[in-house]
Amino acid sequence: QVQFVEAGGGLVQPGGSLRLSCVVSGITFRVYHMGWYRQAPEKQRELVASITGGHTTTYADSVKGRFTISRDNAKNSMYLQMNSLKPEDTAVYYCNKVNGPAPWGQGTQVTVSS
Repeated sequence: QVQFVEAGGGLVQPGGSLRLSCVVSGITFRVYHMGWYRQAPEKQRELVASITGGHTTTYADSVKGRFTISRDNAKNSMYLQMNSLKPEDTAVYYCNKVNGPAPWGQGTQVTVSS
């Protein structure tokens, strides 16, 4: 059974940084196109960054130049380095497959506020 465990969220001031991590189990992680998603209050969940098994990355326009996605296939892990955080980045962040998402994990809360 696939499982995603996200960590690394917290409260940070505008302009600050956080690094999120996701440990994945139950799938052959290295072959999957993976993504970081976020859901803000009263908004739909959105894909903010993705990375293929071959480490090709894509980003939503709203985070381009500020966020960096990476993965370590040997550790079944994925990361999201978030710099220059803005209040509008406040959301619960989740990791999941990009094509045909599996059941969601608990996510990790990111709050950007002064």
